[in-house]
Amino acid sequence: MKKIMLVFGTRPEAVKMCPVINELKTRKTLQTIVCVTGQHRQMLDQALQTFGVAPDYDLDIMKERQTLFDVTAAVLEKLKGTLEAVRPDVVLVHGDTTTTFAATLACFYLNIPIGHVEAGLRTYNLQAPYPEEFNRQAVSIIARYNFAPTERARQNLIREGKDPKRIWVTGNTAIDALKTTVRDNFTHPALEWAKGSRLVFITAHRRENLGEPMRHMFRAIRRVLEERNDVKALYPVHMNPDVRKYAQEELGACDRIRLVPPVDVFDCHNLIARAYLVLTDSGGIQEEAPSLNKPVLVMRETTERPEGVEVGALKLVGANEETIYRAFCETLDDRQVYDAMANAPNPYGDGNAAKRIANVIEQDDGEL
Repeated sequence: MKKIMLVFGTRPEAVKMCPVINELKTRKTLQTIVCVTGQHRQMLDQALQTFGVAPDYDLDIMKERQTLFDVTAAVLEKLKGTLEAVRPDVVLVHGDTTTTFAATLACFYLNIPIGHVEAGLRTYNLQAPYPEEFNRQAVSIIARYNFAPTERARQNLIREGKDPKRIWVTGNTAIDALKTTVRDNFTHPALEWAKGSRLVFITAHRRENLGEPMRHMFRAIRRVLEERNDVKALYPVHMNPDVRKYAQEELGACDRIRLVPPVDVFDCHNLIARAYLVLTDSGGIQEEAPSLNKPVLVMRETTERPEGVEVGALKLVGANEETIYRAFCETLDDRQVYDAMANAPNPYGDGNAAKRIANVIEQDDGEL
C-alpha cells in the first residue's frame, strides 16, 4: 500500500488540501497521512474542522510574532523526525507558503518524492508576492508530481524545463472546496446588518502591502463607503498585529464598514457568495469569487492568476489610493462594467481537481 503524506500549515492550504485528503481516503490502495505544521494555529484548526479532517501529526510550530526564519527552521527541525518515522512514498505540499518550501526542502534532504498541488503559478517577480514567489519556484525545482491548476500554469513549468510527462492539469482544488461549503440556507449577523445595502467583502494582509500601501488601500475604501449610503463593507481583519493596527486607524471610525475577527472558511465562502463585490490582496479569493460570479478588484501590482484578469473576472488595481478609488467607484456605478466581470467565465476548473490528483498518485508506478 502506497503511503501518501500531506503537509500543510495555513488556512488557505487547508482549504485546498482537505478536498484532496478526503478523496485520497476513498482509495483503498493508498494510506493517507496528514501532518500539519500549525503555521497558522486558530485559522488552520477552523478549516480542518469545516472539512472534517483530523491530523495524524501536528508540529504546532506557531509562536507570537514569528518570522520567516522561525517558521522555516521550526518546520525543518520538527518535520524530520515525522518523515523518518512514517517514511512516506510521496509527500504532497500545496502552493507557496513557508511551510510548503520548508517541507519540500526536508523531503529533498531525505530523498522523499514531492507532489506539488497548485504548481506553476508565477509572477516572475520575487518581491511580489513575497516570499511566495520564491517558495513556489523552489518547490518546482524538486517536485516529481506537478499538479497545475490551468494550462497556463503548465506552460510556465514547461518553459522552465520541467518534464511535460510530470505535469498534470487538474483544475484548482479551491473549486472542489466550494462544492462542500456553500449553502443556500446560510445566515450571518453581517448579512442582517447589511440588509438593503450592497455588501462588499474585503481581505487584505499581504506582506508587501504592509505600511503605506495598506494605508492607501484603506483610505480609498473609506472614501467610497462614505460617499455612498447603499454600500456597506465587511472586513475580517487578519491576525497580523500590523494589519490590525492599520485597519483600526484608517477604517475604525467608519460606520459603514465592520471590522471583525477572521471568519472560518465556511462563513468566508458563504459571505463571498452573498456579497456584491470583493476587494482583496489575497490569492485564493481570486479563484473562489469568480467561481461564485463575484467581481474582484485585486489590490496588488501583479498576480500569479492572470487567467482571471484575461477573462475579465479580476481587475488589477494595485495599492494606489486613486486607482483603487476610481476602480471601486466604476464597478459600483457602471452596471455594464459590473455585469461583464460577474458573468465572466470561470477559468479555474470544474470542481474535480482532487479526483484527478488522486488518480495520478494511485496509478503512477514511478516509471512515467
